[in-house]
Amino acid sequence: MSRRPRSPGWSTLRLRLGGWLLLSSFLLTGLGSVLADWDFAQILQTAEKRYGPLGPAKGRVEAWSQMLKSELKQPEREQLNAVNQFFNQQLNFQDDMRIWHQTDYWATPEESLIKGAADCEDYALAKYFSLRYLGVPSEKLRITYVKALAQNQAHMVLTFYSSPTAEPLVLDNLIGEIRPASQRKDLLPVYAFNAEGLYLPGANGGKRSGDTKKLSRWQDVLKKMQAEGFAVGDG
Repeated sequence: MSRRPRSPGWSTLRLRLGGWLLLSSFLLTGLGSVLADWDFAQILQTAEKRYGPLGPAKGRVEAWSQMLKSELKQPEREQLNAVNQFFNQQLNFQDDMRIWHQTDYWATPEESLIKGAADCEDYALAKYFSLRYLGVPSEKLRITYVKALAQNQAHMVLTFYSSPTAEPLVLDNLIGEIRPASQRKDLLPVYAFNAEGLYLPGANGGKRSGDTKKLSRWQDVLKKMQAEGFAVGDG
């Protein structure tokens, strides 16, 4: 994975799994098709009991609530832009070791906003859950592992498919602008997942290659969000 492949197209890439990719760690369980309302007043009370006075973090969580409320009835593309911009502006990129003193930690959106910092997985997760709350179906969203070629390292983005065979749009913390995947030659897709399953790169949205079963980091995120007061489905 250290050498840039020739003309890596999103529709023709072969799966390149390095030692860092452990598929069994990322099996997931599905969200319900509709997420219940989130009571941010209660959510903040729960957070203050857990963390103590939130200081500036309270404003970030309240700003998230206001952004979601303002985008509830908007067209999908506007929702994508608003969510992408919000988290890219609110969070500073830092790696997990600096934020959590762990080599790999998947934070909930609330955890990221309380810290004011996130790594690439946390950006993608926060955008995913926000768009699900706004009513975007999970089958249109995929949390996508890629290789960032310029940085020569693993990376995560959120991709949006307006239809099953459409070219995906890429929501990324590296580049603020949402761009079609064909314009992101700097990203080499490896695999993707959503509430419906695990997908390998390929034509027409890729090939589904796994079910959403068993315990995983994803399920841990769901459990943490439920404990925080966010209704995110049965998990």
